[in-house]
Amino acid sequence: MMKEICGERRDLKERRTSIQKISAATNLNLLAPKRRQVADNQSRSGSSLQQTAETLDMASPHGIKLAAHLITTYFGDTVSKVCECLLRKGTLSHAQVIRFTELSKMNVTNSLLVLIQHNCVQAFSTQQPGGFGEPPKIVTQYMALNDNIIHHMRFPKFLSIVSNEFGQDCTEIFEGLLQHGRLSLNQIVDRHKDKHKALVTNGENSNATNVLHENFNKLVQARYIERCPAHEPFLEPQEEGAKKRTAKSKIADVTQTLEARAVAAAAPMESLRFLVEVDTWSNGAPDEDDGDDDSKNNPTTDVLGEKRKHDCLEPETESWATNKNKEILWRVNFEEFVRRLRHKSCVTHVTTRLDSVAGIVLSAIFEANRKDETKVKMEKTVPLLLDTIFEEAMKSEEGRSLTLERVRASLVQLGCELPTIGINETYSIDLKKIIDQAQTQEVESIVLKKFGREAYRIFRLLSERERFFETDKISSTTFVEKKDALKILFELWKDDLLHMERIINEAQRLEILLWKLNKRSVWEQVLDDMYHAALNLKLRLLHEVERAKDILLVLKGGDEGLEKRRLGDKWKVLESSLMILDDAIMLFHDF
Repeated sequence: MMKEICGERRDLKERRTSIQKISAATNLNLLAPKRRQVADNQSRSGSSLQQTAETLDMASPHGIKLAAHLITTYFGDTVSKVCECLLRKGTLSHAQVIRFTELSKMNVTNSLLVLIQHNCVQAFSTQQPGGFGEPPKIVTQYMALNDNIIHHMRFPKFLSIVSNEFGQDCTEIFEGLLQHGRLSLNQIVDRHKDKHKALVTNGENSNATNVLHENFNKLVQARYIERCPAHEPFLEPQEEGAKKRTAKSKIADVTQTLEARAVAAAAPMESLRFLVEVDTWSNGAPDEDDGDDDSKNNPTTDVLGEKRKHDCLEPETESWATNKNKEILWRVNFEEFVRRLRHKSCVTHVTTRLDSVAGIVLSAIFEANRKDETKVKMEKTVPLLLDTIFEEAMKSEEGRSLTLERVRASLVQLGCELPTIGINETYSIDLKKIIDQAQTQEVESIVLKKFGREAYRIFRLLSERERFFETDKISSTTFVEKKDALKILFELWKDDLLHMERIINEAQRLEILLWKLNKRSVWEQVLDDMYHAALNLKLRLLHEVERAKDILLVLKGGDEGLEKRRLGDKWKVLESSLMILDDAIMLFHDF
């Protein structure tokens, strides 16, 4: 549970007043009829400091509410107020945050430090013109990372992946990073020593620390953890008209917002991102006396040598008051976990739509391509030889019985065209097509549940063709009576699922209605409704906890045990529903 992972949560009683305002009933009815009005001042946010500018899309209204609620649950109302201000207003300076939130300077400063520590806010500096006769001044600005905030409710999924792959020892390191956001290597070692004091007493500290080092290296090599970004990168002012831009470069520059530039500037170089210093382990286990002076002699940055690399690390090593030794900080690499979950979603969809062998082959391709993927939203896999795919598939227990011809047939099922038979047979899978099919199937299932079978057939026709259809054509193609088809089309249109245009035929004096599905707007609406449902589930969970506390104060003996079991069963159902809903959210937003 999230409560077990995030040790820094405030007492739930602080939010009792706000929770009581929410109805206990959870409205999970997606696609509720309403008109969306997205505020102009919504903030742009990035899901990871390594993702490109195209992924820094606008956060949805209920996505912001869900993010604000998560921050309230973990860090309290004051931090949540600062975070919500950044989510709604966009990038702001320290003075602007104070003005909009009406909080004291100390409260705003502490809240921003907490948010940065837990990778929810990125700071950066820009040069702004001074007043009349004054030189330019450097201003620190802060932007909320909405996707990183939402990732906090996925910590159980991330923890499960690490536990299944590496076991309990690596899980302890990983859990510490989830709880504290950012830690240095020495802090990880100290945390391990505090948790296993018996080993230190028995003189096994050196061996235990060596095991800890090995487990830490495993997490880095798997790219589950990474170096933290620079705390406050400086963005050079862009020169206008410095050089002539081509049409291609102009298109690229459109996406380079201030926030996108800050994300790119903060990210460490790829050569440093997963680099563990040799000198970090050269001194073996830390001294038993935990002297402050000993840690200063551990040169974690001197081994880099190059000035450029020193400059890259300088901001992050100066950021934290508790890290006076300028140690390199580490954090969880959300991007890698999103990639793994994307792979799992693709394999699950392919297995359901085709067969288990196609899922085995696709999983083998992902394993072979793991180190070659440069970003999360890869549209196609890196081309692989048929022999390579076959060898990787044979490594799994399910794939040992496969033949080369069966693997080739599955690749054709997955949409690969058979190449001209030659010495090298290479295949690449269209992942974007698989994701699109999964998204369409999810929306079609929602339409089927809400509007019925006939509406499902009409919606599926429009989603497959993506062009305007006349009412008569829709009726004849889907075998639905024209009167019923027109009624269904108007219902879908009222729920903002369809776009309608009226054309007047002056010769016959008839009005023709044309219908089309606008996938982009519908998908955004579905995603916002999913955020809304997830928020309702989180609020329902808190409501049940508060209600159970009040009941347990009154009950005694056997009745108390019965109530605890009832609460546990209800909690499991709500948590399971939330995880399933989050899978759908990731399908539409992160994949």
